[in-house]
Amino acid sequence: MGNATKLAIAVFLISCSSGAILGRSETQECAYYNSSWEKERTNRSGIEPCYGDKDKRLHCFATWKNVSGNVEVVKQGCWLDDVNCYDSTECVEKKESPDVYFCCCEGSMCNEKFLYAPDGPPQSQTHQSTAYTTSNPFPPKPPIFSTLLYSLVPIVGLAAVVLFSFWMWRHHKLAYPAALVPTHDPGPAPPSPTLGQKPLQLIEVKARGRFGCVWKAQLLNDFVAVKIFPIQDKLSWQNEYEIYSLSGMKHDNLLHFIGVEKRNHNLDLELWLITTYHDKGSLTDYLKANVVSWSELCHISQTAARGLAYLHEDIPGHRDGHKPSIAHRDIKSKNVLLKNNLTACIADFGLALKFEAGKSAGDTHGQVGTRRYMAPEVLEGAINFQRDSFLRIDMYAFGLVLWELAARCTAADGPVDEYMLPFEEEVGQHPSLEDMQEVVVHKKLRPCLRDCWQKHAGLAMLCETVEDCWDHEAEARLSAGCVEERVGQMQRQVPLIGPEEITVVTMVTNVDLPPKESSL
Repeated sequence: MGNATKLAIAVFLISCSSGAILGRSETQECAYYNSSWEKERTNRSGIEPCYGDKDKRLHCFATWKNVSGNVEVVKQGCWLDDVNCYDSTECVEKKESPDVYFCCCEGSMCNEKFLYAPDGPPQSQTHQSTAYTTSNPFPPKPPIFSTLLYSLVPIVGLAAVVLFSFWMWRHHKLAYPAALVPTHDPGPAPPSPTLGQKPLQLIEVKARGRFGCVWKAQLLNDFVAVKIFPIQDKLSWQNEYEIYSLSGMKHDNLLHFIGVEKRNHNLDLELWLITTYHDKGSLTDYLKANVVSWSELCHISQTAARGLAYLHEDIPGHRDGHKPSIAHRDIKSKNVLLKNNLTACIADFGLALKFEAGKSAGDTHGQVGTRRYMAPEVLEGAINFQRDSFLRIDMYAFGLVLWELAARCTAADGPVDEYMLPFEEEVGQHPSLEDMQEVVVHKKLRPCLRDCWQKHAGLAMLCETVEDCWDHEAEARLSAGCVEERVGQMQRQVPLIGPEEITVVTMVTNVDLPPKESSL
């Protein structure tokens, strides 16, 4: 290569570098055009000088329309600092068939020519790209950086998706057994007549649980609760949706179901379950912040027992069809919600199991639920997989819920302790399975029934009911219907009793309780 050739190359490189630097200087010029001026017969077009701050880049832009093959320029001129225009020496529109074409670039007069080259695959060699200019077209010259970017990003993205999918699959497999709930897919969520196209606006998170979180939301003028399940908890959402869809699931003491929705797609998929919103929240939350009177204890206990009894009951002749018997399998104070008048309703059917005459319960996993509320047979892994066994497991947990209410009742002559979860004194707030097995199965301990409760006729009757619910022998436990009947009798025979009314206590201490039911 001769010296003259080398000198020419050096001059060319220096001129290119200078041009790049000038393209990012404080001023530059852009081709200018405004179609609105032309309509006013001023035909305003030409060159526009651009000005900006030293730390900002200057760009040019062009917008145009393509009406049946006729290109109509709308505007050309200077453009503000925009990262989408960086290092682009050509004005290229890459969107597929936009209503109005737009491009921006960096460098003086770079918008004098503008190009349409969509990112999608070319339909044919002759229609791969189209260039427009006020004088003549020019072929597109994509930068090397863009070519590398478009080649590497899909590969890296695909690898990330595969790795994330594998991690999610492993997490789901380890966290929840495959046979936890029925596995058939109900398909896309049907449109709910209650929701329709009404706007649903999330407001704030009210609770977080085993499966996702619960939001307070607004549906037109009403507040609703939206339980959001991530994609890995699809089976729980599906099971709860199927339970709510069964005949006869509308009851005053069961949480009212409104509808379901699927939001987003693929790995970002969210499964929404919309129900009635109750401002007082769960029984757990209420007892943490409040104490209850004797009448309030009776009302909450009776309505919760009524809801559980209805859930357990098999009703062949229900007006909506055959309502099957359903075991909840995660009864706890957090899953009992309170309405404004303290009426209780049972919620969270993600682990619920239905029983139909002549059919087995299907494949299921026995050791599910919340550890501190697990019955002895669940902790031992010695469940008889029959309907009555699952219902009795619910009753053991319900006995613990009644104990929580008694511990926060003001009826007894004594101080009311701070709210504590069942067995919190024995195993703390986060017990392991082994901790619960040691306390409940081996030592056969139960939460303490205080001596002062026995001095109050109503609480004494409630204590006997609680003991009959959490009996170590499953067959000896009360049914939910029997608990409802007993609480009703307590309320009638011990009305609004307090420690100052000792004379009334002595009059009703020998009240006979309804007998236990021999079978569920």
